[in-house]
Amino acid sequence: MSAEPSSAAVSSDPAGRLKLTGVDVRRFPWIRPLAGDYAYNFKQVEGLYAGNPLEAEAWREAVRRAQQQPRDRARLVEVLAAQQDHRNAPPAARAAAQRLADASAVAVVTGQQAGVFGGPMYTLLKAITALQLARRTVEKQNVPAVAIFWVEAEDHDWEEVRSCTVLDAEFQPRTVTLPDLEGARELPVARLQLDARVEQTVDELAAALQKTEFTDEVLAAIRAAWHPGRGLACAFATWIETLLGPYGLVVFESADPAAKPLVANVFARELQAPGRTAALAAQAGDALAARGHAPQVTSQPDSISLFSLDPIRRSIRRNGDQLAIGDEMHSSEDLARKAAERPGAFSPNVLLRPIVQDTLFPTICYVAGPSELAYLGQLRGVYEQFGVPMPLMFPRASATLLDSGATRFLAKYDVPFEELRTPDESALNRLLEAQLPASVEQSLREAETHIHEAMGRVVKALPSLDPTLEGAARTTLGKMEHELRSLHGKVIHAAKKRDETLRRQFMRAQSQAFPQGHPQERELAVVYFLNKYGFGLVDLLLDELPIDLGQHWLVTL
Repeated sequence: MSAEPSSAAVSSDPAGRLKLTGVDVRRFPWIRPLAGDYAYNFKQVEGLYAGNPLEAEAWREAVRRAQQQPRDRARLVEVLAAQQDHRNAPPAARAAAQRLADASAVAVVTGQQAGVFGGPMYTLLKAITALQLARRTVEKQNVPAVAIFWVEAEDHDWEEVRSCTVLDAEFQPRTVTLPDLEGARELPVARLQLDARVEQTVDELAAALQKTEFTDEVLAAIRAAWHPGRGLACAFATWIETLLGPYGLVVFESADPAAKPLVANVFARELQAPGRTAALAAQAGDALAARGHAPQVTSQPDSISLFSLDPIRRSIRRNGDQLAIGDEMHSSEDLARKAAERPGAFSPNVLLRPIVQDTLFPTICYVAGPSELAYLGQLRGVYEQFGVPMPLMFPRASATLLDSGATRFLAKYDVPFEELRTPDESALNRLLEAQLPASVEQSLREAETHIHEAMGRVVKALPSLDPTLEGAARTTLGKMEHELRSLHGKVIHAAKKRDETLRRQFMRAQSQAFPQGHPQERELAVVYFLNKYGFGLVDLLLDELPIDLGQHWLVTL
């Protein structure tokens, strides 16, 4: 049943260590409306997804489907174990990976691009949601359940992954950027190797961060993961594993050539029916649009949902009855044969990646961000085409972490959280206006009323004397209104000067919640929060952050 956006609700759990305030995501203009329908009006989008994640029966069916699907679990566990050996994964992560050998074991999967120093905060929120759901599955479905983090690193979009943003001691955003690595923008990220310059970049990160009691420990962990000679994707995987491996998160480097033979048949089938995946996704996109939601992926009619990685990442397109890779022409049969024999020479695009993922893993649920939720709604027919069970989709936890000063400011002045996103000073001006003495504001309103009344009488009277004077009178009224607005602006400016403390409090809260005008979870790196609050923050969020659909949580620390 549809519901109206609710007001904020404060967590009242006396045993909790986090102060939590929930805000309905439908209040936020930057959140896709699809997220609201998915959480509060699932009937509007059912048929596009495998089931409603709020219904117990949907979870039971997802478990049954995943357990019945044949897959080479033994080989998968070998691949995972080899990756974990290479990264020296913690025991809890290794034990979790071994559980996947059990024919009854299922997986809750999430993932993200291999961003420098761990990427933005939502990366951690995705992993925490997956771990919580895996725990819930063990408890409610009575089956072994493992949380998987899929490291996506076969893209060559270097600009997407090379930087991270933190706040300095003055709450000003500072962006730290890796210099171009050899092969950047041409090779997949997984093939890029960190060189000696990464040490300088870590030093820049250290200089940008405010010094705290946790800084040395956090930077030591960063340096242990991000050092010369290590692959960029492996560094990211090691960092995520450092944070959440002790809780049983299994990190999977999806570009690993050893895993490709397990999905060679998916690649071959895509090449044997070129364009079918894109066509099915387009049809579902039309269905999504008919429900009032813009499709996330619009494929070209000639597109194939695979890339060639031989030797660099290039798209594959239909050209008549042939397939083109750059200027090279191939038959679909030849490329399908190559995919079966050398699957490491291919990589799935955004539409095929979930099929590859759920061919490898017994996935019952994928933890998705808002944009992912949209394109996954275009894939039900694609799953059916490949004979792979479509998992449930669960939106990741969404949160903004604020210090107590920012939370007190919002509460004291009753500032709606979303108003902090305003890029100009309009929200601050409204707040300052509200703080003006009532007599000043009342006097200005009365002056405006008296001017309109008096000049209105003049405008009516003048035509009887000389009709040409009416225009001059209206011009005079406009000038008087302009001067009154100018005076009002000067009053606001005086209020700003008088209450500079209020201005600083507003800017401080704004820089935390919406650095550079962007939602915090999308902009600030995980490392910023670990430096501020320590590694214990991970444990707190894992134990206490709600993962309720349709809620954004303001977390006071």
